[in-house]
Amino acid sequence: MSETIFALSSGALPSGVAIIRLSGCNAQAVAQKMCGFTPLAAKLRLADLCEPDSGMVLDRALVCGFVGPHSYTGEDVVEFHCHGGRATVASLLKVLARQEGCRLAEPGEFSRRAFENEKMDLTALEGLSDLIAADTEAQRKLALRQSGGDLRELYDGWRSELVRVRALIEAELDFSDEEDIPDSVSDQVWETVEGLVHSIGCHLDDGRAGEIVRDGYRIALLGPPNAGKSSLLNALTHRDVAIVTPIAGTTRDTIDVDLDISGYKVIVTDTAGLRATDDIIEQEGIRRAEKAALAADLVLWLHPPGQTETTGCPEGAVIVFTKSDLPEFETPSDKFREALIINTIDAKGLDPLLALVADQVSNVSPQVSNSLVTRQRHRSSLTECVNCLSESLDKRSRLDVGSELLRQASDSLGRITGRVDVEDLLDVIFAEFCVGK
Repeated sequence: MSETIFALSSGALPSGVAIIRLSGCNAQAVAQKMCGFTPLAAKLRLADLCEPDSGMVLDRALVCGFVGPHSYTGEDVVEFHCHGGRATVASLLKVLARQEGCRLAEPGEFSRRAFENEKMDLTALEGLSDLIAADTEAQRKLALRQSGGDLRELYDGWRSELVRVRALIEAELDFSDEEDIPDSVSDQVWETVEGLVHSIGCHLDDGRAGEIVRDGYRIALLGPPNAGKSSLLNALTHRDVAIVTPIAGTTRDTIDVDLDISGYKVIVTDTAGLRATDDIIEQEGIRRAEKAALAADLVLWLHPPGQTETTGCPEGAVIVFTKSDLPEFETPSDKFREALIINTIDAKGLDPLLALVADQVSNVSPQVSNSLVTRQRHRSSLTECVNCLSESLDKRSRLDVGSELLRQASDSLGRITGRVDVEDLLDVIFAEFCVGK
């Protein structure tokens, strides 16, 4: 890491203020050339930023320094808080690119250096990435907890217990003939292993709450043609997202729209009407509709006036009678007493549906304050860990086999935070970050 990297670390241009960050061993020397002094740690100072060779003033900005290891990356860091005009930022970046040992940072490279300098673990960095991308209050809360180290503390705690357990077993294996080592000392550790299986199992048995908060609660709108699916999508978003016509089969593809309901990200998918058809394009739309239903956390079966059957309605779907504002609408029979009745015309026509969705997503709410699994890679490693622990309990009579299984379980936990064998994961994880972060 001998090169000094730089990039625009603030938002899109133009803006009132733009922050250009430098990190590396030459950061302070480059800053000294451009502003005439060495930036002091955590001190903002107003200065003219100049082109080093010609002395031409590029901008008047605030300059701040951070001395490694007491910085985000663990290296010497300098920030230029300059004006956020496109030409101003471009001129500064062009000058920095000409300085010896400096180059433009790659996506996520500042954060990668923070990881490599042990300033943050992978779970905290992933939480930071989620915090930057958060659209809803629930996402913000969950990402903030993870970026603060909640998951690291939990997983490292479990891993520490496994390290202690392995030490006791390996002591018996290596020194079983020594008088200092009590006989069958390993019997003391299996209760700990059983406790870990229970704790990690409970952590995994969260109903995918963390992933739902992070990725969104998915709702699929299903039903026959002209049931009002596209009209409902337009009403929920307050804009014409989907084409609405009286012609059956207008919608041929799935349309996803993100909503914020009760502070949660909700993804609503409009789909093609389900019916028998010889139209190849419509058949593909129906196939995609069925696929969306399988991926959904909640399926709403929209039921238009004049129909008495719900043929094709998936098991567990919520039946929604639409177009209640039409003269031909009839109150559903007792067979559908649990169904919702809505319309997209009246001001309160969607209230029953919005109340149902808010209730569904709020079931996740009490758990947001806990440490939750937010990514599939975490879930996979935790599942692998539990499987190894369970197998070690089954083979506890063979200490050598049990010890190896406990090592594998420990490594599975270590891969989540970045302690063990994660080099192949780094490019994937940091690719999620933007340049400048």
